[in-house]
Amino acid sequence: MADVNYGKRLNDRREGRVLRSLPPFSRLIPYIMRQRSDACDTFSDALEVSGIEQWLRDKRGEGWTGLGFLHLIVAAYVRTVSMRPGINRFVAGRRIHARNDIQVVLTVKRAQSADASRTTIKVSFSPTDTVFDVYRRLSDAVDEVKADVTISEPERIAGTLCRIPRGFLRLVMSFLRMLDYFDWLPRSMLDASPFHGSLGVMDLGSMGIPPVSPHIYNFGNLPCFLVFGAKRRVYEPDRSGVIQERRYVDYRITCDERIADAYYFASALKCLKYFMKNPQLLELPPETVEDDVN
Repeated sequence: MADVNYGKRLNDRREGRVLRSLPPFSRLIPYIMRQRSDACDTFSDALEVSGIEQWLRDKRGEGWTGLGFLHLIVAAYVRTVSMRPGINRFVAGRRIHARNDIQVVLTVKRAQSADASRTTIKVSFSPTDTVFDVYRRLSDAVDEVKADVTISEPERIAGTLCRIPRGFLRLVMSFLRMLDYFDWLPRSMLDASPFHGSLGVMDLGSMGIPPVSPHIYNFGNLPCFLVFGAKRRVYEPDRSGVIQERRYVDYRITCDERIADAYYFASALKCLKYFMKNPQLLELPPETVEDDVN
């Protein structure tokens, strides 16, 4: 994703290029752990948000109305990819690929009610994007979905599939898996699919509940899913022993361990938390962007 021009080569896919310089064991792993559910690693942590809340209030006062924790998390992920591009890989066709862009998938309810319909949106980002770029693109995508009363493309495809009798639907889904394996899925389906992308994000904080442990799908190639919950208050002593009220947000991440080793993931998670704790660093684009291996 940096300024390196890789021409399309044999076995490259529309979403990304095959990584050919990985160690043999890394290239063998997709044959050992064939399903994404075999390779799920889940990480949980908490973030103290007092400073973040003040930063958000300041930015809203400057005119960035609606800027919230969701935008910050996505921006922190985008900036982490600029430094640790290996977390933006995916496994498809038993090969590990570097994705060409950053695609974040979110589930959106058209209204804050239990019976409101929901759909998914997929928003593309660049590793040079700032938190304000992320805010604009996410807001535009969400506003477009909420303003459009017609069904979205993912809903249309799901509705078409659901009209197929059950016995045939199983055959159709097997056929779609085969098409996906060989990178033959229709472009319209690939662009609409919430199962293909860089990161899935779910905001349970807006529902007032703590995060659940997310899962990732065997269908498609989405390698990571992040869920964060509602803020919670904790009373704990500071360095001088005085009891202070602090506010935390819990979050959980599930990743496909086949795309990178544990040390790489640990480094990326530290970067992610660092940028969430220091949101002012996301106001400007990164000075450099790291490219993934060949």
